[in-house]
Amino acid sequence: MAQQVASAKRQQDLQVQYSNYKETLQAIAQKIGDVEQEAEEHKLVLETLTPLPESRKCFRMINGVLVERTVGDVLPALQTNADGLKKVLEDLVKQYRTKQDDMEKWKKKNNIQVVQQ
Repeated sequence: MAQQVASAKRQQDLQVQYSNYKETLQAIAQKIGDVEQEAEEHKLVLETLTPLPESRKCFRMINGVLVERTVGDVLPALQTNADGLKKVLEDLVKQYRTKQDDMEKWKKKNNIQVVQQ
């Protein structure tokens, strides 16, 4: 009787751990999607602004405020932001793979077989 209760408790703990792994992976995947979308937007704006003369007027949204700048002022900041987003994306992908590997090791260690994914 006590062994069945301990086994049921262990099984419940394993299910909670598995759910935590899945939720973490899903959250990281969501962040990756958001960053990819923002990086794509930056790329499109950079492609649009690059051929324009540096003295041309353009507008940029900064903290919800639309400010008037020149293309020459905006391009370097935009390029810096785009590079930063690439770095963040690489870090998130690395984090996702690490967490996925941890989950696989945990599944092997605890002899977990997923019925449906």
